[in-house]
Amino acid sequence: MQKQIKRFKVRSVSAIVASFLIAQAAWAVDPFTVRDIRVEGLQRVEPGTIFASLPFRVGETYNDDKGSSAIRALFGLGLFKDVRLEVSGDVLVVIVEERPTVADVDFVGAKEFDKEVLKKALRDIGLADGRPFDKALADRAEQELKRQYINRSLYGAEVLTTVTPIERNRVNVTFSVTEGDIAKIKEIRVVGNKAFSESTLRGLFDLNTGGWLSWYTKSNQYSRVKLNADIETLRSYYLTRGYLEFKVDSTQVAISPNKQDISVIINITEGERFTVSGVKLEGNFLEREEEFKSLVTIKPGDAYNADLVAQTVKAFTEYYGSFGFAFAKVDAKPEIDRVNNRVAFVLQGDPSRRAYVRRVNISGNNRTRDEVVRREFRQFEASWYDGDKIRLSRDRVDRLGYFTEVNIDTQEVPGTPDQVDLNMAVVEKPTGNLQLGAGFSSAEKLSLIFGFKQENAFGTGNYLGLEVNTGKFNRQFVLSTVDPYFTNDGISRTLDLYSRTSRPFSSQGGDYQLKTTGGSVRFGVPFSEVDTVYFGAGLEQIDISGRVLPLVYQDYIRTFGAKSNTVPLTVGWSRDDRDSALVPSRGTFQRVYGDWGVAGDARFLRTNYQVQKYIPLNRQFTIALNGELGWGKGLNGQPFPVFKNSYSGGLGSVRGFEPSTLGPRDAQGNAIGGPKKITLNAEILAPFPGAGNDRTLRLFGFVDTGNVFGENQKYSLGDLRSSVGIGISWISPLGPLRLAIANPLSKKPTDRIQRLQFQIGTSF
Repeated sequence: MQKQIKRFKVRSVSAIVASFLIAQAAWAVDPFTVRDIRVEGLQRVEPGTIFASLPFRVGETYNDDKGSSAIRALFGLGLFKDVRLEVSGDVLVVIVEERPTVADVDFVGAKEFDKEVLKKALRDIGLADGRPFDKALADRAEQELKRQYINRSLYGAEVLTTVTPIERNRVNVTFSVTEGDIAKIKEIRVVGNKAFSESTLRGLFDLNTGGWLSWYTKSNQYSRVKLNADIETLRSYYLTRGYLEFKVDSTQVAISPNKQDISVIINITEGERFTVSGVKLEGNFLEREEEFKSLVTIKPGDAYNADLVAQTVKAFTEYYGSFGFAFAKVDAKPEIDRVNNRVAFVLQGDPSRRAYVRRVNISGNNRTRDEVVRREFRQFEASWYDGDKIRLSRDRVDRLGYFTEVNIDTQEVPGTPDQVDLNMAVVEKPTGNLQLGAGFSSAEKLSLIFGFKQENAFGTGNYLGLEVNTGKFNRQFVLSTVDPYFTNDGISRTLDLYSRTSRPFSSQGGDYQLKTTGGSVRFGVPFSEVDTVYFGAGLEQIDISGRVLPLVYQDYIRTFGAKSNTVPLTVGWSRDDRDSALVPSRGTFQRVYGDWGVAGDARFLRTNYQVQKYIPLNRQFTIALNGELGWGKGLNGQPFPVFKNSYSGGLGSVRGFEPSTLGPRDAQGNAIGGPKKITLNAEILAPFPGAGNDRTLRLFGFVDTGNVFGENQKYSLGDLRSSVGIGISWISPLGPLRLAIANPLSKKPTDRIQRLQFQIGTSF
């Protein structure tokens, strides 16, 4: 056979197919045994990569089918932009042209997104430094970047991809972005409404045409996700007010030619308003019809309310679940009388089959140990499915505070109809912080501050905290640790060790030093899922030294001595059923605790009771009430120790007065607090103007009343101080921040007024 060279050149998938057909028709090569395989054109790719992709080896027979398969396989690697096969006698030559390698990826003009985040996203899809350049990936990245800009209301954003060849077969990929201005919502219309005004319906939306606070809320920036949520809010508003056949006909979103103004028009049909004529049960209700009927929240004669129907169906399903029926089905079938605008509901119940839990699976706890989550479960493996215990387990894990999300779902076990697996997915959040700092002042000179707090230390669920301050006038060392499962029954243990030393600044007068050293241990015993009783004991030493002492300290030394010891016993109780610790809108929090100095130099008794109540008026407004009552008394004929006094004034008690300045004073005019305290607060919380329904930023009005009293004083309503004012509550990255402006109503000439106050902490 004469020597022939047949070439197959393919530049795309279609070209591969075409070359295959041509090879069969006109460029066919007679099959032969391959004596040798050579590879030409490689720069970075290893020859082994080529040989591993070929469908034949030296010594095997080569034919046109194997040649076409080899070309397809080599192109499939994504490393080459051109592949050719040349046959010279019984030697096969593979000639390739490598794709250029990406030398650098850069973004020019992108201000809305962080460059490093964008580069990481491209790296995840294969477009990164050192990777072969693929134009399809670059085009895909360009389109995705445009879509992300649209999601942020930057409809005029333009993205241009530039590929610049450089030496050694490399390219620089640059995405040049012209962001433009953010498109704003100019108009929102609701068309077809009759029962409610358009302004009332627009007030339900998180999206709006903007206000002076839009720079923070971004409520005037169009988002399809937010619009869908607003439409569902609108639908729910009608369906909970009797409009059974309400529907949204269409939603029109139009953008101006300059891509700066957006108009949103929502067309609706309200339908007629229906009232409930009756409710009846059909199906298998486990011979507990009366118990199921007590769960029905749909009342005949009331307007149709979709939420109440959903609540009833959910309550029925959960009640079935409490008896082990994990697959119960409940349907609420409406029987509509359009002549009289009435609707009756038939609740069809089917418990299906009973099941037990085979396995509990936990995912997402990359740092938190499995046992920390599992010990909160009240639903056990190999036990009958119990819906109440599953919900309680989910709530207990959520209340740990270690996770931003806690979700649990039920999965059937294939092939075993009476078994289910519970899958809990959690998303961990940072649970610790580290504080390092240094300060310098003319009084303190140089002071170093170190603080460490970890609520989930090493993933064990234990709390560990350390505070150190080396200031000249205020020094402290505090070490705290909490083991929430000191015993397997859930009894917690808290250990505290502390040493605090304080000296007055020279400008304050006096020359003395107060040192407090002590430690305590407390145990918390859960008596129910919401009630916990605390008890413990401590040892504290007070050491007062110096030449010029305030009168209150001189009195203390005369009674207890310059160095005194106290052994207090502690007992307390708490109950918390609020819906949120940060932004509660409903529920009650109660707490009672007492200290009893049973041994040592200072003998005393101190107790405190606090109650908080949150009452939702509607979706936007909440009433918050707080009351606190404290009482203390010295025992064995001794006065109450001054270092155990309570204080009042400022945020957390009576706003508008300087912090801790109300109540008894010594001869020098210094506030010394008192063992008796009363505080009453009332707030009404509302969305901040322009912030929509954002609960993290709220406006509140308040009325405060309270004071502290000496041991020999009686609680007197005439001596109470009060104030009224407004404030802002913001859940900032540093924690809950509250700013208040108060106007004192009842005050005395000696009171110290401070109208503007702020703090980072809880509500009351």
